[in-house]
Amino acid sequence: MSWIENRFEEGLIITNVDWALNWARKSSIWPMTFGLACCAIEMMSFASARFDVDRFGAGAFRASPRQADLMIVAGTVTYKMASRVKRLYNQMPDPKYVMAMGACTVGGGPYFKYGYHVVKGVDLVVPVDIYVPGCPPRPEALQEGLMRLQDMIQRQTLARKAGRKSESAVPDLPDTAAQPVTT
Repeated sequence: MSWIENRFEEGLIITNVDWALNWARKSSIWPMTFGLACCAIEMMSFASARFDVDRFGAGAFRASPRQADLMIVAGTVTYKMASRVKRLYNQMPDPKYVMAMGACTVGGGPYFKYGYHVVKGVDLVVPVDIYVPGCPPRPEALQEGLMRLQDMIQRQTLARKAGRKSESAVPDLPDTAAQPVTT
């Protein structure tokens, strides 16, 4: 029996490692430059000096999916573009997150009823973590969506779930339910 056993709370070391890793992840989110329509102008405004997204650690917009961990889908996703969205999502390294920005991205927008060429929500193509509604959503709404994503990242854990029998090297992350942002 070691002298260190039973001297600390159970899970103390895992908790501190989780906190440090999650703090580093949430403080260095690199979004991918991916604008499809009018919402992209609001996304560009979000990255400007007035709204100062650098204070959240997300100011380094990347043009390559291999360097990004957040895909902000801003604008109307057509069926022709859906395969490209999926390909870019698959090229992103793990952990990766998706933010759906705008009414057209979230649910088809004004094209929902008669737009045969528009995907009725980007969540049919890639899994969405955060929804930012609006037509187009204000940069402040996008900031709140980023803060909600940071909160979601902070709650993730690397610890194994209790009662788990398999000894897999892949850590379990909690199920991240999509969170709508209210404006």
